[in-house]
Amino acid sequence: MNTLFENPSEKVFGAPQQNQARPPHKILLVDDELRARELHAGILIRAGYDVNTAKDGADAWNTLNLASYDLLITDNKMPKVTGLELIKKLRYENMMLPVILASGTVPEEELKRHPWLLLDATLTKPFTGAELLEVVKQVLRSADNARTRVEKGSSIILKAMSEIEPSLFGFQPPSNNFRSE
Repeated sequence: MNTLFENPSEKVFGAPQQNQARPPHKILLVDDELRARELHAGILIRAGYDVNTAKDGADAWNTLNLASYDLLITDNKMPKVTGLELIKKLRYENMMLPVILASGTVPEEELKRHPWLLLDATLTKPFTGAELLEVVKQVLRSADNARTRVEKGSSIILKAMSEIEPSLFGFQPPSNNFRSE
């Protein structure tokens, strides 16, 4: 059974379902509205995800620097640090974490001015639990597929590099014949 409990730093953790073959995806959910945060975290936990929450962008940034996550879901209009400010900081620090912006108003113009924010999806509040789960599933599936392609591609590239004849490209490996004078 999944459980929810509050810890001192306002995080919510979900226990993974016992029948899952692999560890659940870790999600950081950021929203300044307590009821929305609890509702959405509960939906995600019941679906088998491991969920931590943060009450604003500043709290989320601290959390992101303490643990690794598979997905960030953030509101935009929050005190201290907005969702977009959090995402900008994330990208500035080269953190390529998938991001869903879930907000009452999606700042379309600002997103057009900053395509480098690389949002994976947006959800306009209010949204249903089914809509949340569907978008999360799609984003995580895309991220997993991309990760798999990179992992497979890396081994193929390394194998290909090991088979390249260096002299074909004008490169001569250093000889092991050292002369001492």
